[in-house]
Amino acid sequence: MITNLSNNLEQFPKGHPVRVYLEENILIKQLFQEAFSINPKEDFQKFYNIFNQICEVEKHFARKENQLFPYLEKYGWTGPSQGMWSFHDDIRALIKDTRVVVENRDFENILEKTINVYNSLTHLISVEENRLFPNALQLLKPEDWEEMYEGDSEIGWMFITPPVRYPALKEEEQEYIHPSMDKKKRKLPFSLEDRTHYDEGYLTPEQVNFIFKFLPVDITYVDENDRVIFYNRGDERVFPRSAGIIGREVKFCHPPKSVDQVLKILEEFKAGRQDVADFWINFKGKFVHIRYFAIRDEKRNYKGVIEMSQDVTEIRALEGEKRLLDWK
Repeated sequence: MITNLSNNLEQFPKGHPVRVYLEENILIKQLFQEAFSINPKEDFQKFYNIFNQICEVEKHFARKENQLFPYLEKYGWTGPSQGMWSFHDDIRALIKDTRVVVENRDFENILEKTINVYNSLTHLISVEENRLFPNALQLLKPEDWEEMYEGDSEIGWMFITPPVRYPALKEEEQEYIHPSMDKKKRKLPFSLEDRTHYDEGYLTPEQVNFIFKFLPVDITYVDENDRVIFYNRGDERVFPRSAGIIGREVKFCHPPKSVDQVLKILEEFKAGRQDVADFWINFKGKFVHIRYFAIRDEKRNYKGVIEMSQDVTEIRALEGEKRLLDWK
């Protein structure tokens, strides 16, 4: 097992994900050293700027949670996804608490709060460098590390200047490819049999049906010929639907008093003058949000409209925050 990682950065190529994590750890320690050399009361702005740089550790956390941990799970190591992610959240809470003190210029408590963040982050760094990264280097294959750059770049790094690309592109590959256009096929941990490829993943027909069945919204899809071609059959629809509407012209699927509005929406969508129309009404004791979305292909050709209705009575009444489960 590789040890003393932070003292041996040169064992990793520039831009290697582990090297970047280690370089961020060095930066974190430097920032705290600088922060502790400042009297916040005398030079608050400088302290505040350094504190904000320390808060960029969120990107360090997010890359681990969304990039590194999924690869570790692929090889059966799920511990970091549970224990370390929870520790990240604890540190996030400490940082949030400290930010309140800093922004209120509560000089009596700034140092104590900052030390709490420092102690937690230095402990995390120790766990990363003595357990997480050494084990990850043993588990992951070279191609795993090579695949991480695009996703890492979407999340970002603590540095103002991004690290060099790893692996470096070959001369014939120098043209930048946006992640949304990346067509590279990667080994998936599931079979593609009976699955359809969508923009962001693969689903079986059963899974697609589950998604539409359990979404807490009513969805109806009308094609470019104004024919109803789909609706989802949820257990608690706002407006009733039956199989008889499939293939029917949409103007016959609405009460006469609202048909003119529906036809106006279709006219504007087809002409390209509008893309969204929304309404909200009181209906049978519920507050209902109704939205229409124009569907267009990559060339902006009109391909129909999705009507979405949702009972937002409870959502509308929400206040404050809820961060914990309170299941009875």
